[in-house]
Amino acid sequence: MLFNSWTFAVFLPVVFALHYAGRRVGWQAGVLTLASFVFYGWNAPWLVPLLVMSTAVNASAAQMLMRSGATGGRRRGVLIGALGFNIGALLFFKYGGLLLRTVLPAAWVPSWAGAIPLPIGISFYTFQGVSLVMESWQAGPSGFPGLTPPRGPREAVWFHLRVWFFKAFFPQLIAGPIVKAAEFFHQIGPKRLGDIDWGAVVRRLTLGFFLKMVVADNLKEATGALVYPQFLELPRWNLWLLLYGYSLRIFADFAGYSLIAQGLATLFGYELPVNFRHPYLATSITDFWRRWHLSLSGWLREYLYIPLGGNRHGEVRTYVNLFLVMFLGGLWHGASWSYAVWGTAHGVLLAVERFTGVGRRAPEELPGWRRVVGWVVTFHCVSLLWLLFQLSDLREVGAYLRCLGTNPGGVLPQPLFVIAVFGVPVVLHHVWGWVSERVTWKGGRSEGGRSATASWGVLEWLRMRPDWVARGEVIVYGLMLFLVLTNAGTSGDFIYFQF
Repeated sequence: MLFNSWTFAVFLPVVFALHYAGRRVGWQAGVLTLASFVFYGWNAPWLVPLLVMSTAVNASAAQMLMRSGATGGRRRGVLIGALGFNIGALLFFKYGGLLLRTVLPAAWVPSWAGAIPLPIGISFYTFQGVSLVMESWQAGPSGFPGLTPPRGPREAVWFHLRVWFFKAFFPQLIAGPIVKAAEFFHQIGPKRLGDIDWGAVVRRLTLGFFLKMVVADNLKEATGALVYPQFLELPRWNLWLLLYGYSLRIFADFAGYSLIAQGLATLFGYELPVNFRHPYLATSITDFWRRWHLSLSGWLREYLYIPLGGNRHGEVRTYVNLFLVMFLGGLWHGASWSYAVWGTAHGVLLAVERFTGVGRRAPEELPGWRRVVGWVVTFHCVSLLWLLFQLSDLREVGAYLRCLGTNPGGVLPQPLFVIAVFGVPVVLHHVWGWVSERVTWKGGRSEGGRSATASWGVLEWLRMRPDWVARGEVIVYGLMLFLVLTNAGTSGDFIYFQF
């Protein structure tokens, strides 16, 4: 079921009404868990058994890892078995065909290898399962906030219900943000209608649907020529424009989904982690990964980079760990070597920045000209690497890069106009992010970034007039809602559904 579908427009108010019809946490968690399975299996019921199996295995493993009488050897066996199940399922369904085609001669690859289905959301809910198992292993019999080992049959039922709720919670089930166990379980409790932060709900849902339906879906049509061989004959300035348009589109699409997920979670009394902090303001690749897909970068850091040794075993080992983590992070995005190259390239750039010291200083500590140069270089590096998401064949990526330099000049004006019009909201969103990171609003808030009191020009003027800012915010969100209703592009899946 898609968030931007009429089916969901009916589904949501029904679930909302049922959720708040009861005041007990068991009723509310049960309603949301059942609704989440309906949401997940609406268009493809065959997906549900795999999610059920994944949830059951991880719930049982978590309970056994927290059992007070379990020996060290037994706990270690449960941990290895649970991690093996999670990673094995991901490898089979997502990478089975790729691995067989890589290690076997073409004539030996079985015909079924190309027909292995890719369950929607498997990358996200598998990582959640790994988080639950790892945190249960680390916590042991003491448990962690919101989830402690059961001491009787009734507590065991409640333990499993909470795990099923955590794994299936529909706002983040298909495309994140990736929620770690310790971030979620302590929030499970009775929710009251009067406690809903309606301001946050409206802001997140409006901006999320606007970024997806108005910006990303219209840019999807405007950047449709970014496919082989259609781009071969285009003027080189149009090729650059397509590259920028796709870069803006992938942000609007994924950030839009994350904001919708956050808004829906808030509607039911839960908070999901922030997934984006204006990533195209980054002045280095290191800074970019402090702003882009934060739930994934946090997961990779906590469950892969740190267990590998992080930066605790010398510079060479640190560079190897960076390379390995980003290589695997790239492959997480899809069963294609183009994704591995994308992750590897980011890993190499992170290593270069670490070696040169570029990524070790906070952006605000750099001189103004260094920030500008860093921003230009970073945005172009990130945008060029997005080609590997759109063009899965590396030869096609090479052809595109050659065309950027060798195709004749000139501009086709129509795509230029469309990309400019629908790219402007993303630019303005980042301009607002730049302002909000530098201004402390009197009596207000600054969401999603570092903030410091402004002391010059228009920023100081804005800081002194929070009522003007509030009125302007109402007008802007009203305009976005109007455009969602009147100027949405052709509806389509979210880009990260394929991951």
